[in-house]
Amino acid sequence: MTKISNLHKRWIKNPSYRKAYAELSMEFEITKEVIQARIKSDLSQEALAERMHTSQSKFTQATNSQIHVQFKPIKVLKHKIAT
Repeated sequence: MTKISNLHKRWIKNPSYRKAYAELSMEFEITKEVIQARIKSDLSQEALAERMHTSQSKFTQATNSQIHVQFKPIKVLKHKIAT
């Protein structure tokens, strides 16, 4: 899987992408700050939406964002095979 940072490095060479990215820099900065504030407050997206008296789906719609679910590997236990 390609990391978004690697894609960005490749895409930023394209003048159209670079222009669009620059035009959205304020939105990216606001998004970063909101995420950091939510994390510092130890709130999930769901908990934040609840505190705002809305649902998570309405929160994402209102903020023009989407929910990203990611599966992370857990520690793999090595099983010994009985002989």
